[in-house]
Amino acid sequence: MLAVLIVVGLVMAAGTLAAILWSIAYPERRLWPPQRYTKATPVLVWMPTFTLFGILFVLGIMNWGSLPIPTWLRFGAGIPLILVGNVIVWSEVAQFGIAQTGGAKGSLRTGGMYRFSRNPQYVADIAMIVGWIVLCASTGAALIGFAGIAVLIAAPFAEEPWLQAQYGSAFEDYRATVRRFL
Repeated sequence: MLAVLIVVGLVMAAGTLAAILWSIAYPERRLWPPQRYTKATPVLVWMPTFTLFGILFVLGIMNWGSLPIPTWLRFGAGIPLILVGNVIVWSEVAQFGIAQTGGAKGSLRTGGMYRFSRNPQYVADIAMIVGWIVLCASTGAALIGFAGIAVLIAAPFAEEPWLQAQYGSAFEDYRATVRRFL
């Protein structure tokens, strides 16, 4: 079962990364952000996301403690990273809305955590993944987690040409003053 979850997680992460890399290479035929937001878009966006996070969680439980990470670090760093990451992600989702977070057109957000990072939701997702890897100290979760982090690092590079086309000089001014990640 462990091997199956790892393979499914890696295939899902690789497929998502391939779609993002395609979107970077061919922005006029991009897959992310979606060219049109339809009723199917939330399923296509959120199903892989929640499936990958679900696999990450299950692998952490199944393979708990297989990495030699000290208990004080696991609980002292893992839990705070997970909690802070969740607070940031869900507070920004509440501001954006589920649809815009999932790729629907909307407004350029420069307030809230977007004052400090052009991609605070991705940074917070990465913090949650790192926090879970540290907390569960699982080799399987680490493998899938690092694949997920690669996807999260690549995604902004597909989004930025779209943001430039959507918001023009407003995005240029924002990009000139706020860092991509931290």
